[in-house]
Amino acid sequence: MRTFVVTVNGEKYEVVVEETGDDVQIAAPTPVAAKSAAVSKPAPKATPAPQPKPAAKPVAGAGSINAPMPGTILSIKVSAGQTVKKGDVLLTLEAMKMENEIMAPTDGTVTEIFVSVGQSVNTGDVLLNLA
Repeated sequence: MRTFVVTVNGEKYEVVVEETGDDVQIAAPTPVAAKSAAVSKPAPKATPAPQPKPAAKPVAGAGSINAPMPGTILSIKVSAGQTVKKGDVLLTLEAMKMENEIMAPTDGTVTEIFVSVGQSVNTGDVLLNLA
């Protein structure tokens, strides 16, 4: 039999390996104290306090207009309930020091706006919904 000490994620374990010809058997790992040869169980880890769940993000749907790139909302040109035509400017997004106009892909009515002026957005964030 051979005994090895293995460190996994900062915890030391004593592993006993028995050599029996071609067949090698490994005993279950046993925690080891850092400075002694005596075997001891590791101290139980403290359970972290549950974190509050973040507010639900808007879910992208068929009529969702998503941010094409990360940036900051400079202006919002429409309001909820407003009817828009294909190509109308919905809002302006600043990205990399450039102003990008986000336009309506189809005719429709703005049902919800999920961003505000000055808000930072990431690629794919839902900006507003069209119906």
